[in-house]
Amino acid sequence: MTFTASQSEPQEVKIQLLLVGGHQYTIYLKSDAPLLQLLAKTLLSKHQKTENSTLFQIPLAEGRSTLCFPGEHLVGMVTEPPIYLQHLQPQDTKDNIKNYTYATPKKENLESRYLLIENFFTQSENEQLFNYVLQRKSDFVPTTTSTKAENYRRSLVLHSFPKFRELIVNRIKEIFPDVLNKLNIPIFSIAEIESQLTAHNAQNFYKVHNDNGSPNTATRVLTYVYYFYREPKAFTEGKLIIYDSQIQGKHYVKATTFKTIEPTNNSIVFFLSRYMHEVLPVTCPSQDFADSRFTINGWIRRS
Repeated sequence: MTFTASQSEPQEVKIQLLLVGGHQYTIYLKSDAPLLQLLAKTLLSKHQKTENSTLFQIPLAEGRSTLCFPGEHLVGMVTEPPIYLQHLQPQDTKDNIKNYTYATPKKENLESRYLLIENFFTQSENEQLFNYVLQRKSDFVPTTTSTKAENYRRSLVLHSFPKFRELIVNRIKEIFPDVLNKLNIPIFSIAEIESQLTAHNAQNFYKVHNDNGSPNTATRVLTYVYYFYREPKAFTEGKLIIYDSQIQGKHYVKATTFKTIEPTNNSIVFFLSRYMHEVLPVTCPSQDFADSRFTINGWIRRS
């Protein structure tokens, strides 16, 4: 397998806050976040024995709760990857700041990240899978969306394919820790790995959406898409567009910038299910089912 992670700067930092009384809390910030700079400034000022009375108010659990504590209660913090305080130069903070809150965040683009793995299956497994879908052509049914919106998604789907579902689920479990590590995602327990097999032919598409925007899908953390098709490729387009994000209130919304993933035979891509994304229309001159853009796609749910 060949791993390719999209470049994203600044990187996400895992921070374990150590407070007086033995209390510990873990948060995640971008390496250039003003809050991280203020935390560093607080620790440095304590080390230099200067007075600091900053009140921290840090949202937890996606804004459902808040951690509040005075600066003098901050004992230390553990960062992953390592961040050295002397390298952090406060930019937006001033000596007279008394409170820090996320009540009015800046509308900055949050860059999307993805992991692309080539040669995911063996050549034999890839060929067997392609032959299998040709034999099951009559079992494919039109796709739908949870909102029942018309003309929003156009493709065919096969929901049951036990042998190859087991193959891809087991393969994903084998590399799961490495996927999380490369995407800087905190480890979580897998509740379920969902799978479906789709076929996109002439003028098939899926408009902009995310994969965990409803109560029934809220526990989806990672989306994956495995590509396979007949060689030589008889279709064009059908690219996957993964949009960067902006935060508006309590919601992630689509930014105008994006990443483009070209469907490549026997490759798989992983990305956060909350990202807005779409499949651009496929061009397939023959309109033959065997010439389709095939995928096994699905979602990894947390416990």
